[in-house]
Amino acid sequence: MVEVKDYFNSAESKMSSTIHFLDDTLAKIRAGKANIRILDGIKIDYYGTPTPLSGVATVSTPDAKTIAIQPWERQLIKDIEKAIMASDVGITPENNGEIIRLNVPPLTEERRKTLVKQVRHEAEATKVSIRNIRRDIIDSLKKAVKDKKLSEDMEKDAEAEIQKTHDKYIKKVDEVIAAKEKEIMTV
Repeated sequence: MVEVKDYFNSAESKMSSTIHFLDDTLAKIRAGKANIRILDGIKIDYYGTPTPLSGVATVSTPDAKTIAIQPWERQLIKDIEKAIMASDVGITPENNGEIIRLNVPPLTEERRKTLVKQVRHEAEATKVSIRNIRRDIIDSLKKAVKDKKLSEDMEKDAEAEIQKTHDKYIKKVDEVIAAKEKEIMTV
């Protein structure tokens, strides 16, 4: 007999990973205040190797509207500036020869609405992913019944549990999105 618990664990693990991915994706969306995670996707050519910005400099937020980047090696300042300009961050870096500063401008109302649409798009993609996980697990349960590895009663109970897990994660997505939308729309 197949362990139904394994199906639950698999569904829980995959759905949890989907939520973590959503969190990472939303962290890179600029919401009008300084957040060092908007720089996560930036890579610097460091001795021939693409290296994350945090791997070649100290990145901090001295105040709510500024991100400070202090390279560990002075000659990297130009490379870091080029990488920031080439990225989709949308902020022009300023440097004083030792530290690069990014002044985060306030978002316009139009830009806020565009960001909210982007956030909702990410949320819908996450929900689709969670639904696909549920469908795959339920298909696996049905296959186990067909192969006589699981009774029909156990399969129905397992389906109900998987649905509860699905509903829990869809609710988490809604909560994460509501919080991000609030953060974006707050002036």
